Amino acid sequence: MEALLNRPRTSIKRNVGLFIGIGLSLILLTITILGSFLVPDDPFSIDMTNRLQSSSMVHWLGTDQLGRDVLSRMLYGAKITIGIGLATILISLAIGVPLGLISGYVGGRIDQFFMRIVDGILIFPDFILAIALAGILGPSLTNIVIALILVKWITYTRVVRGLVLAEKEKDFITAAKAANSGTFKIIRMHIIPHISSDLVSMAAIDVGKIILMISALSYIGIGAQPPIPEWGAMLNDGRAYFQVHPALMVYPGLAIMFTVLCFNLLGDGINQVSRREKG
Repeated sequence: MEALLNRPRTSIKRNVGLFIGIGLSLILLTITILGSFLVPDDPFSIDMTNRLQSSSMVHWLGTDQLGRDVLSRMLYGAKITIGIGLATILISLAIGVPLGLISGYVGGRIDQFFMRIVDGILIFPDFILAIALAGILGPSLTNIVIALILVKWITYTRVVRGLVLAEKEKDFITAAKAANSGTFKIIRMHIIPHISSDLVSMAAIDVGKIILMISALSYIGIGAQPPIPEWGAMLNDGRAYFQVHPALMVYPGLAIMFTVLCFNLLGDGINQVSRREKG
């Protein structure tokens, strides 16, 4: 990330998508952090006398089938859906990046050992493997996080290894070796700064993918369990009332779509700036 911020400002200013992605992502992060403090009502409070109400001055987005305020549940759910997505990516990076760096730079038996594990797991599609792991562990948000981390660290290990293999053959790495720089110094001072923008771009896009997977797992019933207002679970709860009160599915669906779009814009913008500078 530091390498990206040090790029010439003119290169970054030309990328409108990056600015939009940064701005919208900051808004989403603010909602994620402060969402539980901004809720107008208790997102878990049941009021059957006001069930399935339309938008009003009291309930801006209406109420659900149990009379709970939809806006409050949406704001509270942002902390869960986006928060879990970010946590999953950060933990996956913390596992996958060091393993990829060591595997790519050191090589030999260490590289062969990790790559055999990676190749064996990558046989299965991410989503199918996540469903299988979540099903084995049992339905809960904690188990979803564990399942997704077990899936995603593999991807980062393989990608980082490939980036390191490309970088370590370049002249500046050869010069660093000739200057008797140690392995960890070369990795820290030369390789990581050159691959950081690619990693940040990939991670930003993957946040959107993880949010989709979390929502999908909750939608099919093996993720967040009632009464937790996770956006995918809210979609599932509103499915039975779609014909009489479609807003119960429209609002969380739009929130998921908007969030994924924001992080995709951010990731694509970072990637374009990085490619422009490397080119």
